[in-house]
Amino acid sequence: MLHYCLAHMAFHLSRRLPRHHRLKFQVIVLICVTAALAPQLYVLLSPKSQRFCQQPLLPNLACCTASTLVATGFVVVLSLMDPVPRAYKAAFHGFGVASFTQGLCTALLTAAAAPCAKTTPELYYLSVVLTVGCVLSTVFFLIMGGFWIANRLCPGSVLNQCAQSGVCYEPVSQCSCLWHI
Repeated sequence: MLHYCLAHMAFHLSRRLPRHHRLKFQVIVLICVTAALAPQLYVLLSPKSQRFCQQPLLPNLACCTASTLVATGFVVVLSLMDPVPRAYKAAFHGFGVASFTQGLCTALLTAAAAPCAKTTPELYYLSVVLTVGCVLSTVFFLIMGGFWIANRLCPGSVLNQCAQSGVCYEPVSQCSCLWHI
């Protein structure tokens, strides 16, 4: 869920900016994507990564790189549209499910690839970094999803905007993008 989480946060950050500043935001996003893609492409194209590894970490990294590009496309498209059509939201959340599946595969492959740290160290350690990012973003969405479900089951217990009460009212009043999933 790393790529979905990053695109989700970038989308909500772009909504906090005035429309005439969103082009500047997209330039910043492209710079950040370049910074994120650089190590992935370096490891992907490195001759050392072609060495033998028992787990298919190299194809998994290629899939991660493709997910980074797709997430970038979603950020650009979603930050340009106001309001966002329902079909694009559905596609974005479908990408979230695919991102979760890809993160789960990354975690499982990396957990089983400890011997690859000796044969392909760059590939292995990049997979470890991606796994940590996937786990942290999944935990974030599980916590936020738990709050969202609790508020649906007991309306107003977690967040009640009208009464200005609830467990999450104070953080959400400071940053409304925390609540919306």
